[in-house]
Amino acid sequence: MEAVKGIPYGMSNFTDVIEQNRYYVDKTMYIPMLEDQANYLIFIRPRRFGKSLLLSMLRAYYDLSSKDKFQQLFGNLWIGQQPTPLQGTYQMLYLDFSKIGGNIDELPQRFDSYSAVQLDDFLNRYREYYTDEFISRFSSAEKGIDKLHILDAEARRLGYPLYLIIDEYDNFTNVVLNELGNKIYHNITHASGFYRDAFKNYKGMFDRIFMIGVSPVTLDDLTSGFNIGWNISTNPLFNQMLGFSEEDIRTMFRYYQEAGQLDANIEEMILEMKPWYDNYCFARQSLDSDTKMFNCDMVLYYLRNRMQLGISPEQMVDPNTRTDYSKMKKLIQLDRLDGDRKGVIRRIVEEGQILTELFNSFSADQITKPEIFPSLLFYYGMLTIIGKRGDRTLLGIPNNNVRKQYYEYLLEEYQSKNEINFNHLKDLYDDMAFDGRWQPALDFIAKAYKENSSVRSNIEGERNIQGFLTAYLSINSYYLTAPEIELSHGFCDMFLMPDLQRYPEVNHSYILELKYLSKDKFEIQAAEQWEAAINQIHNYTADSKVRQLCQHTQLHCIVMQFCGWELARIEEV
Repeated sequence: MEAVKGIPYGMSNFTDVIEQNRYYVDKTMYIPMLEDQANYLIFIRPRRFGKSLLLSMLRAYYDLSSKDKFQQLFGNLWIGQQPTPLQGTYQMLYLDFSKIGGNIDELPQRFDSYSAVQLDDFLNRYREYYTDEFISRFSSAEKGIDKLHILDAEARRLGYPLYLIIDEYDNFTNVVLNELGNKIYHNITHASGFYRDAFKNYKGMFDRIFMIGVSPVTLDDLTSGFNIGWNISTNPLFNQMLGFSEEDIRTMFRYYQEAGQLDANIEEMILEMKPWYDNYCFARQSLDSDTKMFNCDMVLYYLRNRMQLGISPEQMVDPNTRTDYSKMKKLIQLDRLDGDRKGVIRRIVEEGQILTELFNSFSADQITKPEIFPSLLFYYGMLTIIGKRGDRTLLGIPNNNVRKQYYEYLLEEYQSKNEINFNHLKDLYDDMAFDGRWQPALDFIAKAYKENSSVRSNIEGERNIQGFLTAYLSINSYYLTAPEIELSHGFCDMFLMPDLQRYPEVNHSYILELKYLSKDKFEIQAAEQWEAAINQIHNYTADSKVRQLCQHTQLHCIVMQFCGWELARIEEV
């Protein structure tokens, strides 16, 4: 009897996944589709979407030195029954630019040294195809660039096809851009910069090149040096090439259920994961399909917890992704955002979406522009395609995992002026969820709003208040905080939906209606506005969807009315 496959959480080496009998979600059907594209391909996806595993699979498939292992590695996969003529025909050079670091003065040397090491490894794998004279000449060259030129001439002479794979092609250049500034970044990617020169050498030497990264910034700046690359990142043919579809997950969960390793309702687990890990779409044309993609690392994190402990993770967001959060914050330069880009972040948080032009590439000196910024957030997985209007694209927050990151960014900004006691606030959320004592928590947040000078100086009314409240409410674990949910042909300001799958003991749920008036209008318009708010909230509660979302909990309808930056009235209606 075959042993049950292990969960490949954190694994990025395809050969290890297969040889160690780990579960592999088959992506090999994309191999012939990739071959039908240009020979030099660029593919961009957010972190934790399985990029390195895809590259490792391609290496194993095309590698001449692994040709005899084809049936062992691919026999049970889609491509195993229908291999392409190019299988096992290339000598493969693999470069992972995330391995390159150091201060700016050391970067050229480190880049060359890393290239030299990888080229030496290349020769060790394909030594039998070269003469002793060539091996001696190649080995005696100290610099990576010299080894590259020696290999280029010999491979051409012998007619050997070469395939270059580059993982995280933009990694260290993005770090340079963020930490050292645009001028130094420009020096290494333009004119006679070593990075640009490297790509000029690559394009004439390799028969095929496949590059993967998270950002198109470096790609655009290298265009003049690497001007025959074909970017397939937003091509609908490859929308599902990385990540898991819902059917992928259902098949995987069913496998473990039938093997006796998973004792839970599959549809309920998928329903629990969807708000947290799902809803990624990377191509406008794919909107017509119902298929959206899950973050695969998050799904495996969830599955591992379910199988080992028999329960859902206490934290739906994998704690190991905190380093990704730190990298993300640096890359999008949130600590140095100007007013316009801060406005973009606030708008996204408050409305959950933004209508914009989606740029396929842009140079480093353009990312400070507010019209470019949403595209940068899209490539980092902070936004996804949810609609289109003419030639513009509607980008939205994909799920609660990402939404929490936005809230944390805002909370960091808010706390830069006023430190908040979050432990005390969480105590108040306990009372709100279990006992229905909602007023202390909402009063606490309203007071923080009043005292936060950075908010007060930029107050723009209801939207501003809503963003602030949503950010503070997001630190509770009991509710899925949903701003602008559609109810009875209107959009309620905030619905605190109980997360009963994880916290069945929650007894109370909430709809919040927020109203704002400037001080000079409050006395005249407050009473009429209050009555209108009551009518709105009653219309919302008449929607049949409300009872379904609240389930057995007691629903509280709260109206909060602000006069300027101060809470003037709050009542349950």
